[in-house]
Amino acid sequence: STIVMRAINANSAKQLKKAVGCAPRGKRALWTLSVQVGTQSISPFMWAIETGSLEAAKAIIVDLLTIRADRDRYYYGMDILFERHPDVMRRLCTDAPALLPTLLDGLVWRSRTTENGRRRVNYYVKHLIVGVEGEFSNAIGWITDNKEPKIVCHPVMALVTDMLWSEVALRSFLLSKAWFLLTILVFSLSHVVLNKTQPDSEGFLSDDVLVLNAVCTGFIYICSMGQQVKSHAFATVEAIRGKDFFWYKSFPIPAYLGDWQGAASLALTVVLIFMLGFDPLLHCLGSDADHLFAEHCAGADHIRGVYSLLSSAAMLLYFLLITDLSVLSTRVSAYVLVCGWLLPEVLLSLCGMSFFIVGFACAISTLDQADPDFADIAQSALQLAKIVLVMFSGENYDELQKFPALMFAVASFMVISVVFLLNLLIAQLACAYQAIYLDMVGYARLNRGKIITETMPSVTEARWESFVERLKLDVPVEFGEGDMGLPGGIQVMEPASANITTVDAIRRFGGSTSPDAQWSHEDGYDDEDKFERLEKIIDKAMKRLSKSSGAGGQGLGSGSGSALGSGRSGNSGIDSVDSSNSASKELPGCPRPFRHEVPDGWADPLRTTGSASAVLTNLHLGHSAWCSRLGRPARVHMHVYMCAQL
Repeated sequence: STIVMRAINANSAKQLKKAVGCAPRGKRALWTLSVQVGTQSISPFMWAIETGSLEAAKAIIVDLLTIRADRDRYYYGMDILFERHPDVMRRLCTDAPALLPTLLDGLVWRSRTTENGRRRVNYYVKHLIVGVEGEFSNAIGWITDNKEPKIVCHPVMALVTDMLWSEVALRSFLLSKAWFLLTILVFSLSHVVLNKTQPDSEGFLSDDVLVLNAVCTGFIYICSMGQQVKSHAFATVEAIRGKDFFWYKSFPIPAYLGDWQGAASLALTVVLIFMLGFDPLLHCLGSDADHLFAEHCAGADHIRGVYSLLSSAAMLLYFLLITDLSVLSTRVSAYVLVCGWLLPEVLLSLCGMSFFIVGFACAISTLDQADPDFADIAQSALQLAKIVLVMFSGENYDELQKFPALMFAVASFMVISVVFLLNLLIAQLACAYQAIYLDMVGYARLNRGKIITETMPSVTEARWESFVERLKLDVPVEFGEGDMGLPGGIQVMEPASANITTVDAIRRFGGSTSPDAQWSHEDGYDDEDKFERLEKIIDKAMKRLSKSSGAGGQGLGSGSGSALGSGRSGNSGIDSVDSSNSASKELPGCPRPFRHEVPDGWADPLRTTGSASAVLTNLHLGHSAWCSRLGRPARVHMHVYMCAQL
């Protein structure tokens, strides 16, 4: 067990800082990423994640992604981290999503100085774009699968997704959608334009129209329906091979159908198959029609209505699937996603409205009334639906006055439906929109990241290599004018007021530049740790003395040579404190630059207060008020003085 592993098992960030502070600067990263146990190599970082020691894991990430520098070189653990764990993003998304912001923050460097109102910002995104072997990294896919809208809006992820989308994925996405757009145009031409062409004086369509309609119909069934059947067959086979299912009750369903695009595409395929079976053109082939491609014949009259309904459903599904193009604009995509999130609330309201319409229609049908508009359940339900949609005419309201019971029933329905249910729907939509408003851009970016992941396999290898070469990720990025920094990053100039930075993010050290030398000791822990330790010592002493005074013990003043006592019992030891501890006495043991006089009133409680707990309370309160005016070294010596008095 190494000191790093002991710190991880204790889940202590302070112990971990001290442990890695003992490592040579050239091997500091390896101490947290690789431990040799026999013939196996264990990663302390992954061990911390697997065991739930997230404080230690966070400290490791911060230590690895802190840029340190001596006079010869820079030290940065990004490359070592991603080379040792290429799937670190996936592991964090699965086991420790709370550490993702810490990791992404460590990939950003901002300059402390500004130039012409702009600030240098280096984003070290090499391993989020390029994999180990130069292929497309799956980091965006892992982040997208995590479905956390705030993470995908991080500046690092926003830069990576926007760059990949505009430079690589956009062209391939538009090419894939161009075929789908052509299919919609052909379908619209066949079922909207040509279907409404007026016949000639003899009641027949021209030969050109019939031939063009037959060509469009064949294109839809062969190119569109055939492609859809092929894609769903391959996706189903892949799901069976990979056992990628989700269960609906006791039925396994391929996982790709869990997405609404996959389900809508399957529904479109099924509708096109039914259209093929009910197509009048096929039913008229071989009949005694005047033309080979005629659609009007005796054998097709009984199926024409069903075919028109299927055509209408197919047209709606085509336009529903084309909403993928909203990803071209983040704002439009966010709007579309918000509509999708609010749609369940509208459906719930429609279900409630339908329930009341059916209920009141049945109730009105039992009344003794002779209004023809409310003759039966169907007529009553239709009229009530018209009332909700403000389609009920004024003359019909006048007829209701002849039947008081019917008038009362309709008025009750209007109060429930129009006043209550519609306003309830507005309140539900407002609350649901408020809940997702802050994250709607994040959900839009998640959708874009998903499309990027799905589109990248269609990008050619030559085009991908050209894109990576243009990024120049192997060239060091400047930290300043003439200060060549680290490779693997992309530099962006942002407004100086966007993210104000007053502290240099690079820790620079003088002295030896040997990789075997340790970093300065102050890199491990600072004076704040010492201050906290003194606080704990004082708290323990206060608790012990409070217990002894509460029990009425004899120990505070007894015993020869006691710091507080004179040998008397009870609290008399406090009264015997040397009166020389006055406000003019200097702190014992303090160096000259840090000596301060004891504040007025510190010694008085020791002489006048009758209980040790009150003394300690006054000491602690006096220390808190006085130390706010002193520097940190004086604060430390003030603690030493308090311990001496105790």
